[in-house]
Amino acid sequence: MNQNTRMFLLAFAILTLIVAVILGFAAAPSNPITWLLLAALIGIPFIYKKIENKQYVEWKDEYSVGINSIDQQHKKLLNLINQLQTAITHSTGEEFEREALDALVDYTRTHFTYEEGLMEQNGYPDYEPHKKQHEAMVKEVEKVLSEYQKDQETAMTNAVTFLRDWLINHINGTDKKYSEYLIGKGVK
Repeated sequence: MNQNTRMFLLAFAILTLIVAVILGFAAAPSNPITWLLLAALIGIPFIYKKIENKQYVEWKDEYSVGINSIDQQHKKLLNLINQLQTAITHSTGEEFEREALDALVDYTRTHFTYEEGLMEQNGYPDYEPHKKQHEAMVKEVEKVLSEYQKDQETAMTNAVTFLRDWLINHINGTDKKYSEYLIGKGVK
């Protein structure tokens, strides 16, 4: 279901509840169903906000790899993913969505270059497989972007979901492996 359809259905539900509450109070103000409908109407913004917030990623200490520079870059990547999610959720338009995605992709490449440089400088034994993971991720994003011309909303939603999931799994998986090695080499 696309964003416009969801917003239409939400607006329709709110309007229906408003009409039902008004008619309920006009007909029988003491009826418990009228009060339940009013409670549902009041609760919609809170429920909507809670559902919407689940789409965003918050930094957790468990994501830390123990190297401050990389943790800061990971935090920035999560922030850029959240900005892209905001652009999609609030239908800000193609230009803003593309800018948010381009900023994310550009910074991801910068981060990968930095990370790979640290691994290479310190003789990390699994450097090549780690670099291949980065290359595979970039190819996947390029594939998603090629879908953008066919279906913008689906492509953007797929991109943000892929990037969010990939980054969290990558940080908690292979990044934590190299961080132990680099910390052992004195990288902080």
